[in-house]
Amino acid sequence: MYPWDKINPQQDSSIRLIHECARRGHEVAITHPKNLTIRDSVTLSYCKTIIPERVSTSIPSFYKMVKFEKAMRPLREFDVIFMRDNPPLDPLVLNFLDSIKDDVFIINAIDGLREANNKIYTAAYYDPNREIIPVTHVSKSIDYLMRVIAESDQEKMIMKPLDGYGGSGVIVIEKSAMHNIKSLLEFYINKSGQESSYVILQEYVEGAENGDVRVLMLNGEPIGALRRRPAAGDIRSNISVGGSVEKYKLTKADRILCEKVGKKLVQDGIYLAGLDIIGSKLIEVNVLSPGTLTPINKLYNVKLQAKIVDYIEKVVEEIRQNKEEFRVEDMYGQDV
Repeated sequence: MYPWDKINPQQDSSIRLIHECARRGHEVAITHPKNLTIRDSVTLSYCKTIIPERVSTSIPSFYKMVKFEKAMRPLREFDVIFMRDNPPLDPLVLNFLDSIKDDVFIINAIDGLREANNKIYTAAYYDPNREIIPVTHVSKSIDYLMRVIAESDQEKMIMKPLDGYGGSGVIVIEKSAMHNIKSLLEFYINKSGQESSYVILQEYVEGAENGDVRVLMLNGEPIGALRRRPAAGDIRSNISVGGSVEKYKLTKADRILCEKVGKKLVQDGIYLAGLDIIGSKLIEVNVLSPGTLTPINKLYNVKLQAKIVDYIEKVVEEIRQNKEEFRVEDMYGQDV
């Protein structure tokens, strides 16, 4: 996950998952991508393991008082590895975890994260009739993107960096300001001292000025939703940049979208995700560290972390049973 000292215990989703696991008596260890190590062909990481003590019901108190033991540990010894780092994802992290992906339940799955850890995942959805995905273009070519804007029958489009998160870099561009757009594209694509970056251009979905809907998906099913509204003078509705939240009931069109997208998510090994929806169209899929768990809990007086940990426990138990059946079958040379 991201650094422990960067957590805001009042809002953070990861601390709620950690607290729920510790509250149930599970051994919980925390590590960071920079700590991954291979020694003698064994994948390890320098971990901070929570010392078992009475777990406070208050999550801010738990965060403040928790104590750790620090040690290098083989990752194969864990039942579950929960990927909660912020984008962009370093692909080398996945290479480290390839060696244990058949032994440990990783949420979300390594191959799924390879495919879905950036915004191309949504842009490449097969949706020929444009029923659930806005018209989307991804490129590094300034000439091509300028042509897309000029040929669009819309006055406005959304522009954002491919590897941004939390609303970073999302802007509305207007054809009436065409003389500024090339300069903007050059800034986004040719950042000083860095390799050129991809840019996304997306059709402006009506209603975007009123915010978006965040849906948390667990094993292909929606488990919670809210509406995010942007602060005055901002197009972005992300809570991290000042957006506000309110209750939201999924429409029939929203549920159809969730069903279609949910099937692909599970197929790709994306078990926990945040969908961003505007006008019943899918704008983004967040697969690395989807947030909004805390505000959904507050709005509806629920504990979604309990549902998530219930699911993880169920998967781990099924894996254990399958391994036991395999051992018995191997012992007696017959099906059981």
